[in-house]
Amino acid sequence: MERAMRRHFFHHVEGAEGLDDERQRCHWCQIRTFATHKRYPITIVNTEDDTMIQPNFRFMDQSIRANDIEPTKKEFLTGCDCEEDVDCKYSGCTCLQDVEDNSSAEEGEDDDEDAGVEQDTLSVDSFKADSFKAFSWKKSYAYHEHGERAGQLRSGILTSRKPIYECHESCTCSIACPNRVVERGRMVPLQIFRTANGRGWGVRSTVDIKKGQFVDKYMGEIITGKEANHRRAQSHIAQRKDVYLFALDKFSSPDSFDERLRGPPLEVDGEFVSGPTRFINHSCEPNLRIFARVGDHADKHIHDLAFFAIRHIPRGEELTFDYIDGVDDSDNDALDPTKRKDMARCLCGSKNCRGYLW
Repeated sequence: MERAMRRHFFHHVEGAEGLDDERQRCHWCQIRTFATHKRYPITIVNTEDDTMIQPNFRFMDQSIRANDIEPTKKEFLTGCDCEEDVDCKYSGCTCLQDVEDNSSAEEGEDDDEDAGVEQDTLSVDSFKADSFKAFSWKKSYAYHEHGERAGQLRSGILTSRKPIYECHESCTCSIACPNRVVERGRMVPLQIFRTANGRGWGVRSTVDIKKGQFVDKYMGEIITGKEANHRRAQSHIAQRKDVYLFALDKFSSPDSFDERLRGPPLEVDGEFVSGPTRFINHSCEPNLRIFARVGDHADKHIHDLAFFAIRHIPRGEELTFDYIDGVDDSDNDALDPTKRKDMARCLCGSKNCRGYLW
């Protein structure tokens, strides 16, 4: 690995001739193209052995669609028309039209000065001079607004599996809108490292991560369910393939008005094309959780998979999430000797380890 790093740092300089193909295959060169790399770098270290990340893997900072996944037609894309960024926190913002009642800003939250407030009365100076009306909008967005916890997920969302609805590029609000946390991208430096206990690569941060803070998205190639099953069948170990496949099924329903949500969900395959979160390991006691994040409501079938910290994470601690989020029957299966031989053993080492992944 050291030799490959030296090759990158000494030869893959801007303007070097005859090395275009080599630079395109270089993992460090790929990472360097990320929009946030200078401020929030991604590093790769291995002090355990000579293993390198597989050469056919490519780092990307955005998911890519397979050729048979058509983008939503522009005429169906919509965004909010809030006049001020501050308006995007309230139920009047069309980006928040599907937020469930009491899904955020719930009574009793011990957050910042606006926690526990379900109704915020706003005086609108821009109304006609003779119309001294005041009106109430319910605070609907998922994040804290003030103080040290600004931009972090509220407790009512963090302890749930509810989706997050955000403003996006089709909206009139600015990129500084308080409801564009995931939209603004990763703001945490990450380090991919070789674990010491046989679990392959892992991920940690070189800075503390706060409870409720956005870490990064899970990215990969967006494919049909049929193609995902084909890739499982082609894999030598189908269970290993499932580690990298995530179904975009948060909004799937046979009763949906959207035909794209009635059928089998699309899936994200991050095995060969992804970002640093592809290397995050499983734990039965994780410090991260994946949330479905929606930008344009017309794109619910390709919603984002966003990692948020569910507790304070000191710098250097390995980042983990529950691959099955605790929803399975492996405890019962693990008691059946006939099923146990086909189950994937868990190596997380946590105090309450379930013993098996699936």
